[in-house]
Amino acid sequence: MNYKGIIFDFNGTLYWDSALHKQAWREYSKILRGTQFSDEEMIKYMFGRTNEQIIRYAIGKQPTPEMVEKYGQEKEALYRKMCFEDMDKFHLAKGAVEFLDYLKENNIPRTIATMSDKVNVDFYIENFHLDDWFDVDKIVYSDGKIPGKPAPDIYEIAAKNLGLKPCECIVVEDALSGIKSAEKAGIGKIIAICSEESPELYKSIPCVTGIINDFDEFDRNLFQIKEKV
Repeated sequence: MNYKGIIFDFNGTLYWDSALHKQAWREYSKILRGTQFSDEEMIKYMFGRTNEQIIRYAIGKQPTPEMVEKYGQEKEALYRKMCFEDMDKFHLAKGAVEFLDYLKENNIPRTIATMSDKVNVDFYIENFHLDDWFDVDKIVYSDGKIPGKPAPDIYEIAAKNLGLKPCECIVVEDALSGIKSAEKAGIGKIIAICSEESPELYKSIPCVTGIINDFDEFDRNLFQIKEKV
């Protein structure tokens, strides 16, 4: 089957920052509960989740909206500081620029569906010049209303923003919760990118029908390309 559009997760997918998010949450979780998140907790309760969900897990109760705003912004400020302190890695994933250029040149509908908040999304747009490839108004992010992954909502909304059915779209994900979200949304093809995990992990997930190590490996023949007049 040829697909009509593509939806990218962002963190750990287009930008390989999982280690920075881990480090920031480890440091901030000590403030919230006195101990750091473990690697297992990171996988189960952090990746693909909203700040509210993570904070609720960390403190063991439902946080107030004021707590979510305060704690979330403090953690994200710490994370952005770490991004600038690691400039050697502060760039899009290998092959991403060339792949995004290909999508743009061939008018393939594309967007981003991320559980990052607007402050971080604006940070990425500015520093990675995402508006060169994406209609920023179609990017879906955590606005306090969309349920976190693995709920399907974010990918359902992203497909709708592209004017496509979920089954007509490819999703590129790295997080287990994001893969589950895409599966629940009825996405046509789910491709896992090995930014943090090994291919073996993704091979055990039936709904993952493609695995890449970077965007140079992405099969461009998956798309339905309209002939240029």
